[in-house]
This record gives sequence, C-alpha cells and structure tokens, in this order.
Amino acid sequence: MRLPLHIQILIALVAGTLIGVLVNPGDVELPDREFESKIALSPAEDGILVSVEEDGIDSLEKVYTRDAFEAAFPSLAGAYQGAKVWVTEPLSVSNRRVHIVEDGKTIAIRYARSYRDEDVVSTTKVKKAADLSDAWQGFYNEHGGGAGRRITIAAKFVGDLFLRLLKMVTIPLIVTSLVTGVAGLGNTSRLGSMFGKTMTYYIATSLLAITTGLIMVNIVQPGVGAELPGSGEAMVPEGEQSLGSIFVGLVDNMIPPNPIQSLANAEFLSIITFSILVGVFIIRTGGKSGEALRTFFNAAFDVMMNLTLAVIRLAPIGVLGFMIFATSTQGLEIFKTLGWYMLAVFLALVVHACVILPLILKFVAKRSPIEYAKAMSPALMTAFSTASSNGTLPLTLNSVEQRAGVSNRVSSFVLPLGATINMDGTALYEAVAVLFIAQATPGFAVTLDQQIIVALTALLASIGAAGIPHAGLVMMAIVLQAVGLPLEAQGIIIAVDRVLDMCRTTVNVWSDSCGCAVLNRFEPAE
Repeated sequence: MRLPLHIQILIALVAGTLIGVLVNPGDVELPDREFESKIALSPAEDGILVSVEEDGIDSLEKVYTRDAFEAAFPSLAGAYQGAKVWVTEPLSVSNRRVHIVEDGKTIAIRYARSYRDEDVVSTTKVKKAADLSDAWQGFYNEHGGGAGRRITIAAKFVGDLFLRLLKMVTIPLIVTSLVTGVAGLGNTSRLGSMFGKTMTYYIATSLLAITTGLIMVNIVQPGVGAELPGSGEAMVPEGEQSLGSIFVGLVDNMIPPNPIQSLANAEFLSIITFSILVGVFIIRTGGKSGEALRTFFNAAFDVMMNLTLAVIRLAPIGVLGFMIFATSTQGLEIFKTLGWYMLAVFLALVVHACVILPLILKFVAKRSPIEYAKAMSPALMTAFSTASSNGTLPLTLNSVEQRAGVSNRVSSFVLPLGATINMDGTALYEAVAVLFIAQATPGFAVTLDQQIIVALTALLASIGAAGIPHAGLVMMAIVLQAVGLPLEAQGIIIAVDRVLDMCRTTVNVWSDSCGCAVLNRFEPAE
C-alpha cells in the first residue's frame, strides 16, 4: 500500500535530518597558540586598512579610523606612514574553529576565532581544492573531501534537481491558472471585488505578523547584553534603495515592457499583471475569439496540472536531499548560536502560524484549522525544506485545490499573487531581526516611534522580497537604513539565516493557503 504523499514527505524530512547530522563533522577545533603575525597596513578611503596573516593564512581585513587604529594597535601607532607597510607583532589567537562546506560548486572554509577580545569570522571560497592556499590545502586534505562530503554534494544535487523541476512548471502553471481563473469569472466587476478582498487579507495578516514579532522581541529581548562583532562570515549586498524607490519599483515591475522577457526572467509581478489582463480581455472580447482562447488556456492548464502532479510525486526525494544538505553543512551546532534571537523569531512565527491564522480560518473562513493544515501538509513540508515559496507554488496549488477543496478560480488568483507579495513570515522576521540588532547596538535607544517605522518598513520590504531563499536577508538593509542602524550588523545573523528562512517560508505559504480559504468563502461559486 502506497503511503500518502504528506507521510512520505514527513519521513523524508526526518530521515534527511538524521542522515545530515551523522554526516556533519562539526567544527574542527584548532589549539590556541601564540606566534608572530604578519600585518599589512594600507591607506583606505575611510582610514587605515589592516590585513592580518596568521600561519600563512589571510584571515582578517578591516578598515580602522586613525583613532580606532591607534587604540587597537598601540604598539603599531607610529608604524603607519601613509604607504603600504608590513609589520609583525606577537599574536595570541584563541577559540579557533574551522568548518568546511562543499555544495558541488564551491568549497567554503569558515575560520572563526577570538582575536583581541573580538570574535572574528572569515570565509575562503574556491571552486576546487587545488585553488586553496598552501596553508589551507593541508587542512582540507586532512578534514575534507571524505565520504561525508560526497554525500553532501550528492544530496544537494538531488535537491536542486527537484527544485529545478518545480521551477520548470511554475511559470506556465501560473499563466494558465491565472488566465483560466480570471476568464472564468464571467465579468470584470467580480475581479475587482476579489482583488480588493485579497489585498485586504494580505495587508491585515502581514500587520498582525509584524505586531506579533514586535511584541515577542520586546518580551524576550534577545539583543540585550549581546555583543555584535563588526563583521560576519559573509556580507549581504547593501541596499541603497529608499522606501519610496521600493514602492516605485514595485509599481514599475507590474507593467512589463516585454511580457516574453518577463516570462523568461521569471518576473512574477509582471507575469501576474499580464496574465490577469489577458483573462480580463478574454471576457471583454467574448464571441468566438474569447471562447477559443478560453478553451486553449483551459486545455493548457489541464496539461500543466498533470505535469505538475508528476513532478510532485518526486517531492519526498527532493526533500530528503535538501534536508541532508541543510543539516550536513550546518549541523546541530547552528541552534546554539544566537539562541535567544532564534527563539524570539521561532516563537513569534509559532504564535502567528498556530494561533492567529487558525483563528482566522475558524471564525472568518469557517474551516477546521486542523483539517486544513492536514490538507496543506505536503506544501508546508516542501516549503520548509526548500525555503522557496515560489518553488513550492505548484505543490501549494495542488494541495489547495485537490486536498482542501478550494475552487481553481480563487486559488489561481490568490496563490500566485500571495507567493509574490504576501510574506507574513518574512515581515515578522524583518521586524524581530532589526529590533534584535537595535537592542544589541550600544547607545541605540529603541523608541516606540522607531518600532512603528520598523513595522511599516518591514511591511513594504516584505512585499518587495522575492520568493527565494534568503531574500528577506537582502531586503533587511532597507529596514536597517530606515532607523539608522549599521548595515554590517547583518553579518552576525547570516550563520543562522537558513534555518529561520525555512521556518518563515513555511509561514508564508501557510498564510497564502489560509487566504484561499477566506476568499473561497466570500466569493460566490459562480
């Protein structure tokens, strides 16, 4: 007897986690030691660039102002004369930890240590082991490239292959689904009614999510007493956009100058707008031409749904690959890092997903939250493993229609739009992360006015975030800029972002699904 799909995916989630934990070697602890370090001092635009080399490894690069340099390196205060110089000094390095991550395309060696009472993390990335410096090649030969690494690479390949299949069907499924859904409304006045109700739901639930996040971060206060190092293992591209430019960009992206190019580039907002307009003018045109196009898109949608069902049957294999990769590259140690911050985000997501949205289902949509969650479980578990709401969209559409009994007319409109602009989990995460950074920033007072600014900015940033892994982390720069916090503070939360990204993407998909149930109740069947 074949197990139900959601049970297969659950088994894959658990099995992938266990295998990944067994494969993960954890951080390699290096002994503390003292040795002569080689320091390069170079002129920089904002001060002095200090590059430190430990054991032949370029391990630290940081710009200091003149005063900060003299305070951090008092013995070298007279060494810098405005030109690049090399100096040496005794160096004590403690708590040195190294972690190797391979994903089939790159080898990344993360080197974390305590230097001058400051935690410093640097990452070296290369395409193959031969490109590593002499200092790292010996270490890699001893600790990397074993059977566990090969399993990790193979798991990522399998997971990526499944995600590529999902992405393959996403665009044609959105187009055919939206066009048939809008054309099936019969008249354009019903489209305006559905759009208004959908946007009301999206904005209301996003604001509820942000409020939940703000309340939780003020209760837990994860940043109080925390110290954020000035650099992280990787830097997120700094956002140079203002709130106004984000809004203008969203409106701009709604009108595709070249619909074919938008389809090729997977520009979801443009695709949605164009598909809705095609459906509207099929209604407006009517007659034989309108009926012919309606028949064509209905047939195309049937074909795409069958193709999607075939891809969905592979979901347990793809989920297994993603979970092995996630846990084998990060391990359980990831949960020990930034524990209070992760707890605040997780608790806020749980409250929103398990209390607020079920209450909306119960009293607004008049649906059983437990039964609805069971119906959506394949999509939710896939969203958790892939951390991509756009990638999960075909499975979400299938679960909403086939398992939850929502009409295609509603789901084909609500879900593609929701996967693009309704990001409850992302909005909540933005608010908690920024308040965490604010609490941990010395001398920064977190006032009520600033929390309101964070809430409104997080709402707009979440709408502008793409439905792909780590998109919320990139958009966070907008929120940080709005309240005057340092962009460099993002570096500290990158280490745990993947785990939280999986959680918030699940909440994003769950919120979209609940929106379908709400709209399905208030929109007439015919």
